[in-house]
Amino acid sequence: MNDRSTASNSRDAVYAAALEAFAEKGFHGASMRDIARRAGVVLSNLYHYADSKSDLLVELLKKANYDHLSATEWALTGADASPRHRLEAAVKAYVGYIVDHPMEALIAHSELRYLGDDDRKRLVMARDRVEALFDGIIEDGVRAGTFTTSHSRGVTRAVLTMCAGIAQWYRQDGRLSREDIAGEYADYALALVGSIHD
Repeated sequence: MNDRSTASNSRDAVYAAALEAFAEKGFHGASMRDIARRAGVVLSNLYHYADSKSDLLVELLKKANYDHLSATEWALTGADASPRHRLEAAVKAYVGYIVDHPMEALIAHSELRYLGDDDRKRLVMARDRVEALFDGIIEDGVRAGTFTTSHSRGVTRAVLTMCAGIAQWYRQDGRLSREDIAGEYADYALALVGSIHD
């Protein structure tokens, strides 16, 4: 293994350890010493990959937020044009990311408050874009008469908050499959918008 591969593996181990520590203990509960131990590196070497615990969190949240956005956008590129089908596709993709990456989703929704203002503003942009996608679908459905809600913005917040909560209870060995959970939450979202079959 060459030096570049070794460095890449070590960096991956550090970020995986930070993710695990933040998901398990929260930002304040995790320490750089604990992260170094989990990654199998000495504490001084940890600072080759990040200057601080905050820098580790920023990188993890950046990847989680933009990967979540990309997964949702990608699902919509192949969705039927009807608002009902687009909302189903968006919710299933959004939930699918959470089920596939529960630790990333957990810290993305719980640890953002620990960032500085500049970092928070940059990361909130990805979250705002996801919210805008859902707003657009729901508003299109209301205009088309497919959705009956009179609270489209509130429904968007309710759907995204409801889906985010999955990260707190999901277990890979649970009785519900990824598809079961995604389908169930798509049904909840359709109920919230007052969907009429189209």
